[in-house]
Amino acid sequence: MDTPMPRGAAKSDDAGAVRSAVLTLHRTTGLPVVFGGALSGRGSLRISELVGNTTDSLDGLVVREGSGLGGKAMALGRPAWVSNYPCAASISHDYDAPVGREGLLSIVAVPVVVRRRVRGVLYGALREPLSLADRVVGAAMEVARDLEQDLAVRDRAGETLARARRAPGIDRGTARWEEVRAVHAELRALAEQVQDGPTRDRLRAATLRLAAAGLDGQDTAVRATLSPRELDVLSYVAVGCTNAEAAERLGLLPETVKSYLRSAMRKLDSHSRLEAVTAARRAGLLP
Repeated sequence: MDTPMPRGAAKSDDAGAVRSAVLTLHRTTGLPVVFGGALSGRGSLRISELVGNTTDSLDGLVVREGSGLGGKAMALGRPAWVSNYPCAASISHDYDAPVGREGLLSIVAVPVVVRRRVRGVLYGALREPLSLADRVVGAAMEVARDLEQDLAVRDRAGETLARARRAPGIDRGTARWEEVRAVHAELRALAEQVQDGPTRDRLRAATLRLAAAGLDGQDTAVRATLSPRELDVLSYVAVGCTNAEAAERLGLLPETVKSYLRSAMRKLDSHSRLEAVTAARRAGLLP
């Protein structure tokens, strides 16, 4: 059995996002005990965030892929749950001692998967041998999906910034703007996936604030009104994505992306992708 890692051990870059997700999971489900962790190495994760625990038995515990409930969720890439942990025949019992000291019986484990790679696991638990309601499991899955989107945004911004830093002759200011543009594009895509109207509007408003931040010293004479989807597509074109890449990120067909791009170019009186991006920036539609 793996043992807890020492306190103060280095955390994954994903740990901060996991911490926020654990707090959200606790708030939305009302489960008395919620915890989670990010991958700490190949095939293992470290539990670093806990809410409602009465002991430190789970704090820092390293869970191996395939072992225990969380390890099973990691291996399968999908949620797993049990209503009586010590008696469950569907999992290995490598972690019975720390789980038992915390008194947990009914537990759900939801993996966080980004680009087909597990990045962490979120857990919710009861100290009673009760079946978890579908509502609770569904809420846990929704929080995990939101965390996946958050991590995807961070990944994309980091990749764009890294490319910018590798480019010859680029200065730090330009590199920072490339990161802003990547985050802007991901926020646009995320807004279209949000079902709640007010939240979607707030995300769109945030992207407009990012775009407006780049207007200093620029010509704002260009006037154009783009549809939300046209602006989504142009946001990805602005960070160097092909039509196919933009389609993949937005969940659209490549031909649909091409159609939106043509429409945006027409409205911006542009004859190329680069001209359209430049015009959109001058109009304060893109950062």
